[in-house]
Amino acid sequence: MPYGELAALKEECGVVAAYGVGDDLPGLLYMGLFALQHRGEESAGIAVSDGEQIELVKGLGLVSEVFTTSCLHDLNSIEPKLGIGHVRYGTTGGGGLDNAQPLIVRYLQGNMALAHNGNLANTDRLRREMEENGQIFQTTSDTEVILNLVARYRREGIVTAVRKALRHVQGAYSLVLQSNDTLVAVRDPYAFRPLALGRLGDGYVIASESCAFDAMGAELIRDVKPGEMIIIDEEGLRSERLCEQDVPRHACIFEYIYFARVDSVIDGLNVHAVRRSLGRILAQEQPADADIVIGVPDSGIPAAVGYALESGMPYEEGLVKNRYVGRTFISPGQLLRNLKVRLKLNPNRHVLEGKRVVVVEDSIVRGTTSRNLIRSLREAGATEVHMRISSPPYISPCYYGIDTPSTSELVAAQHSIESIRSMIGADSLAFLSMEGLLQAVPGGGNCLSCLTAKYPQQTCQERN
Repeated sequence: MPYGELAALKEECGVVAAYGVGDDLPGLLYMGLFALQHRGEESAGIAVSDGEQIELVKGLGLVSEVFTTSCLHDLNSIEPKLGIGHVRYGTTGGGGLDNAQPLIVRYLQGNMALAHNGNLANTDRLRREMEENGQIFQTTSDTEVILNLVARYRREGIVTAVRKALRHVQGAYSLVLQSNDTLVAVRDPYAFRPLALGRLGDGYVIASESCAFDAMGAELIRDVKPGEMIIIDEEGLRSERLCEQDVPRHACIFEYIYFARVDSVIDGLNVHAVRRSLGRILAQEQPADADIVIGVPDSGIPAAVGYALESGMPYEEGLVKNRYVGRTFISPGQLLRNLKVRLKLNPNRHVLEGKRVVVVEDSIVRGTTSRNLIRSLREAGATEVHMRISSPPYISPCYYGIDTPSTSELVAAQHSIESIRSMIGADSLAFLSMEGLLQAVPGGGNCLSCLTAKYPQQTCQERN
């Protein structure tokens, strides 16, 4: 569970899939979802097929809460050959069991189940057009829009149906879809959200992050390419392109800064190594005269270690994370709101007392968490608090699968750095430069919209 400023940002979800991996396929999907829990804590689901029928279990809550030993046993009872899984934090359509995924449809031509990570930009228009033509929706999720589009073309075969359906949609999608006997995985042409391909024995696995493969005992083969559709069936694995021409790649930069787990490899880059480089470059660009460096758990720690290594200051565990805080915390009064940070992160007085402290954090979103954190550090005895941010200022909402505040709520979009420093009570405040960020994430092709307010426009449909 994230506790820093970027806890205000919510990743939509994580997906996992498997084909032909041997016994206990539901158990393997469970392990993959458990490793992806950080990507969504609202609901979880698994759908499996024996080649003739699809069985589904989903519910609200954490993976460990939704899947009991008995329900995994029930899924295994049909001797499944393929399956998909999902953990969700809703950005489009809100919460509730109806919107929990995978979503499944059953009709004369067969069964389909779909799990989706991302956010469609043209959901409202597509949904309105479909409802005007008599389509009935069971959820408020944009994932059901994709599923109904695929079902529209199902008579032409699952691969053609997926291809034709996705020509109608705009936005971000990394998805896994299964029919009774075929598994399909697709990453949108911009590659906004991550998706990886792995091998397990004689079979294959798909997941939002490679850390899921480690939990499943699988081997990472490669990332799914932008605009690639992977099809796995009895004939093996094959790959097709969605677009006849390439569009500029725009993989989310905040996967490296915050969302992904540190042991994941995304598009060839280890997340921990990237975050440590962010901290090193931050120390070069924005040094501070202090005694120790601390990081805000969890994603701020590798950057803090990098900052300490580069600056020569010692790294200390100045904030202790309470790993047993529940997923929700009702704060009806001002007193409880002020104590919320202390419940999640406890300052280590023995480390902080009498020290000038550099605090390395991912970003500043609204500023309230940073203000409360700095106050608690001073109360624990820190004589100075210098805030260093391992990304450029976050100035614009994301429309591609992250639930972010509006521009009016983003403090860096409304105030100068000096004004923010005064608001949060830091002795100094500095952000990583855009040049420093791009140095730490080499290769280009990353979406920087939340940092630049410049959004990609062109769709795969327009290029074909």
